[in-house]
Amino acid sequence: MTRESFGASVREAAAILPSGTTTFLRLPTPGPALAGVTLLVVVALVALTQGAADIPPATVVRILLDSLPLVSVDVTVPVTQETIVLDIRLPRVIAAGAVGAALALSGASYQGVFRNPLAGPFLLGVASGAALGAAIAIISPLSADAYGFGWVPVFAFAGALGTVVLVYLLATGGGGVDSTTLILAGVALSAVFGAATAFILLTGGEQARPIFSFLFGGFNTSNWERIAWAAPYMLVGTVLVAMHARVLNVLQLDEEQAAQLGVSVTRTKLIVLAAASLTAATAVAMAGVIGFVGLIVPHAVRLAFGGDHRRLLPLAALFGASFLILVDLLARTMLSPQEVPVGVLTALLGGPFFLWLLRTRRAAAL
Repeated sequence: MTRESFGASVREAAAILPSGTTTFLRLPTPGPALAGVTLLVVVALVALTQGAADIPPATVVRILLDSLPLVSVDVTVPVTQETIVLDIRLPRVIAAGAVGAALALSGASYQGVFRNPLAGPFLLGVASGAALGAAIAIISPLSADAYGFGWVPVFAFAGALGTVVLVYLLATGGGGVDSTTLILAGVALSAVFGAATAFILLTGGEQARPIFSFLFGGFNTSNWERIAWAAPYMLVGTVLVAMHARVLNVLQLDEEQAAQLGVSVTRTKLIVLAAASLTAATAVAMAGVIGFVGLIVPHAVRLAFGGDHRRLLPLAALFGASFLILVDLLARTMLSPQEVPVGVLTALLGGPFFLWLLRTRRAAAL
């Protein structure tokens, strides 16, 4: 990649880092942060009001306030509306926001590590590993219930993380991790696991039909148990990435220069890639395969607000959450009562965006 595309990050990397230290995020300036939070609140509120049964925003706000501890609000609404908001739509909105934030954050991390804005969360085969794990769970004789939400996300999570570990092992050699080998290993394993999933689809009969819903992604099975299970993993991955935000700025320089500034390049890459993969794997286990979020959102945020990862990471998470909540709202309302898979809409949006980005990078290289 050219230094111009990450010029802001390089300029921020001018400060010398003491060896072995990490720096947390720098809070975004009030304008972008306020815009991101406001957009997230508005989109989430709209998503809670819209559906097969429209509920007025004021009613939704009263229901939400009354559900808070130590807060009592006079809510004179039908029990059905309260159930719809708190038990159906709210976990779906929170799940969509969490997955959108996780995918955008991991996408920004991958792009920073590889110094390539075309990189995304599924670069290392996370999606294909998760899909294969889910397919195995669906056709297995295991009970449909596990920890309150089923074996499918458990197997998907194991498949995604197992793929990442295998890719790391294949790319490790000579005391370091080669980025090119890492990418090639991810692509190769994606092809192998994709073929295995296709074989299961062809031979699994009617039992394999639910695999399609996982491959296309969505939030129609979201619930509080699944959110509670996923939250610790997302939190750990997010904190680890945040701790290396300023170091990601330094990595935009040549690796030798970064090492001279006291950065352990290989160790930093491994930690950030592992944390980003953990976050992305958890997102895939929650919602299935939803592509392009980790490509579109970080690149758009970088164009709008610069490439300093101390600001880029939190803003990418905010706008990623809003983006996927909005896409999920469109998915369940545009052809109501039929629901469009969220992964289909993100592919329709992300495919042309990826081609445009590829063309602009090629033109800049000429």
